[in-house]
Amino acid sequence: MRYFEARKGRIEIIPMIDIMLFLLVFFIMITLRMIPASGISTRLPTSSSAQVLPRTPLVVELRSDGSLHFRDKTVSLSQLEQQLARNDLAHTQVILAGAKTVTLQQLVAVMDACRHAGISQMGIATRAGQP
Repeated sequence: MRYFEARKGRIEIIPMIDIMLFLLVFFIMITLRMIPASGISTRLPTSSSAQVLPRTPLVVELRSDGSLHFRDKTVSLSQLEQQLARNDLAHTQVILAGAKTVTLQQLVAVMDACRHAGISQMGIATRAGQP
């Protein structure tokens, strides 16, 4: 009486692995689209010797209208100096991202504020290309 023998149920793992892999790829793609680009919105000056630096935690942005932006907030020079001095940032690198139309005096004023706050490592953000 083979016809009446109870068969044991089997769980097929291969289709389940395929579905899990598909879901994993789907969620990774959706997550990457949800993360906003953390680029700088100003037009940076160009340099033929520009280098890609490792991501730094602090970027000070000088806009063409003369405003300063630090950590997504508009600040003055004194507020920037206070915020930089408030933390222990002596060994932190600060990148100055100035618009193409920013004057040298504005750039030096921001560098002075960073220096007064104890920052010793500063860099200037540029785009690769011919000036």
